[in-house]
Amino acid sequence: MTTPHHQLVHAFHETQSFKWDPGNGFKLASGLRSPYYVDCRSLMAHPHARWLVAQLGYELLKPLAFDCLGGLEIGAIAIATSLSDYALMAQPPRAWRTFVVRKQAKDHGLGKLVEGAIHSGDRAVIVDDVLTSGGSLLKAIAAARAAGLTVAHALVIVDREEQDGRNRVEQEGVTVLSLLSIRDLTAGFVSPASSR
Repeated sequence: MTTPHHQLVHAFHETQSFKWDPGNGFKLASGLRSPYYVDCRSLMAHPHARWLVAQLGYELLKPLAFDCLGGLEIGAIAIATSLSDYALMAQPPRAWRTFVVRKQAKDHGLGKLVEGAIHSGDRAVIVDDVLTSGGSLLKAIAAARAAGLTVAHALVIVDREEQDGRNRVEQEGVTVLSLLSIRDLTAGFVSPASSR
C-alpha cells in the first residue's frame, strides 16, 4: 500500500506537473535556469492532488498553534483553501481561517494588501507552492507581519533545494515545512528529454 507521500509524488508525474530537462532546463521567475519545472497550479487543478496536499499539510501543521493560513495570490489560494476545508473535517478538527496577500494593494475599496478572515495578533502560517529563492514567501511574510499577524512557520508543497531559499526564509525567524523535496520528484524518474 502506498503512502499519501508516494501518492503525491505519483500525482505530480501523472498530471505532468513536473518536468526534468537536464540539457536545456527551464527559465525561472528569477531569470535563472533550472533543470526542473514544478507546476503546482496544474497539480492543484486536480481534486485528488488537492486532497493529498491537504492531507499531508494537515498532518504537518496539526501540532502547531495558529489561527489562519494564506499567502501570495494566485498559487497560495488553492493551497490555503484546501487545507482549511480538510482541517475542519479531520480528527481532531481545526478551524483555520484563510487569507490572501495581493501582489499589490487595490486602488479602490479599502485598498488592503492582505484580504481575508484575519485579526491583528493572529498567528499565521504562510503557504506557497514552490520554494526556490524564497522571494514569494518573504514578500508574503512581510505583508502578513505588516498587517499585524505573527508568522513563525511556512509550508510549501515542493522545496526545490535551489538558490538557498530555505535558509533565506529561516533567517527571518520562520521555520519552513515542505511536503516534498526535488529529490522526491526525481527519485526513479526518467526524464523524456534525457531518454531520447
